[in-house]
Amino acid sequence: MFKHKILNVIVAAGLLVMIGTAKATAANTHFAKFNALPGSVTAGSLPESSPFTFSSLNFSQIRIADRASQLNLGEPNSGGWDMITANETGVDAGRYLFIPFETSEAGVQRIDLKTGLVKTLVRPGTQGFTKGDASRWTPWGSYLTAEESWEKGSAKGRLFELINPTTAAGSADSRFVHRSIVPRVAHEGLAFDKENNLYFVDEFNGGSIYKYVSASPAATTGNEYFSNGRTFVLQINGGDNADTAGSFIWIPITDATGGPIDGISVMNADGTIDGRETAKVVKGTGYQRPEDIEIKTLANGDEMLFVATTATHEVYSINLASNEAKLFVNRSTLDKSTGAPVGTSLANPDNLAIDAVGNIYIVEDQPAGMADIWFARDANNDGVADSVARWASLSTIGAEATGLYFDKFDANIAYVNVQHPDSLVDSTIMISAIPEPYLASTMPESNPVSPMPESNLISAMPISMALSVMLAGVGLMGLVAGRRLKQNP
Repeated sequence: MFKHKILNVIVAAGLLVMIGTAKATAANTHFAKFNALPGSVTAGSLPESSPFTFSSLNFSQIRIADRASQLNLGEPNSGGWDMITANETGVDAGRYLFIPFETSEAGVQRIDLKTGLVKTLVRPGTQGFTKGDASRWTPWGSYLTAEESWEKGSAKGRLFELINPTTAAGSADSRFVHRSIVPRVAHEGLAFDKENNLYFVDEFNGGSIYKYVSASPAATTGNEYFSNGRTFVLQINGGDNADTAGSFIWIPITDATGGPIDGISVMNADGTIDGRETAKVVKGTGYQRPEDIEIKTLANGDEMLFVATTATHEVYSINLASNEAKLFVNRSTLDKSTGAPVGTSLANPDNLAIDAVGNIYIVEDQPAGMADIWFARDANNDGVADSVARWASLSTIGAEATGLYFDKFDANIAYVNVQHPDSLVDSTIMISAIPEPYLASTMPESNPVSPMPESNLISAMPISMALSVMLAGVGLMGLVAGRRLKQNP
């Protein structure tokens, strides 16, 4: 874990206060302290720089990156900012955020939380990369993303590894590698368990849930991890079924080296394996557009895999120790604010996130005025939620919230993207669960974070903006110092 410096220029403190606070190990979170919103925010009622209504007045938001600023700086950026992860291990752990572009010509960008610099690491369209969706840090210190685009005979549906995500200066020296041992599917969520098995899904009506088991789970490089391994598909209650809970097993769809199994594996023309068609051969259980996945560790050490299925408005919990799958949330789950079933208020669950104490958050794929983030309460961790509560609501016209990610080193910081707005200005929003004045009111509509040297920041701003930020900076400097003292005794 690295320690951020306190910037010497007051205006820079005003711009980067949330980014510039020191990281703290996760101990407790204030994100779970809120009063449920009774309904969604009105579409278009909030500025795009502060686009969320929250369920607590203590929550604050600040835009730390936006597409318009990147284009103005000459950075190639096709928009469609999707899932978020950070460099969770290694040197400067927690310093960077990584985001893929879910566009026809996809790429990957990195946000430096220390300097504010945002760089495109994978130029849109590199190696024909399309519909970048998945975003996951690896146990050996690299970055994975994948394509949410697959149909029989396609050349897509690929998993990619960015080998040098923290050290690459930009797209010219980044190393972006297709890991062909993983069968082709329409990727969305990725997750590693404690044994370093990699879980993934096929985002498709009838799509399955998969597990890749490397022959070298303790690998220190992607070349080693992906050199040999077997992929399995989830089968519940004997398989040949859909949208099912119950006892499960994992059925192999490749051999131990990742190669085909005669009479089972369905091959693509390029010699890779079609994960979707092969799952059908072995009667893998299908779900209706399984999208994001997350793994939660229970108090007894067991791990539970959560899967959002968008088309059926459900979330499933899969206990990887007891081999039992349950329906975690659906429209019959109680709405905390009404005491009645949530019904159609919950629609198209897409992304999932887990906070520092293990609470599950469900992000909807809905238009503005309906695009909500829900908090799911499961007090006894049995894999069935007791209730859901509307935690946040997005106002931006044409957009959906994506990639909610809770900081692994500060339990009261989270990040979320605002994707494909009508303005075409995708944004990354930082959320704080601790009351922090000045944030929402002082930040300009365009991205305040600049890669320019600190001494040049003030001269580049309009006078009114500079004055506002300077005045805010006086209070924010005290705020930074206070948080540093509390987090670093």
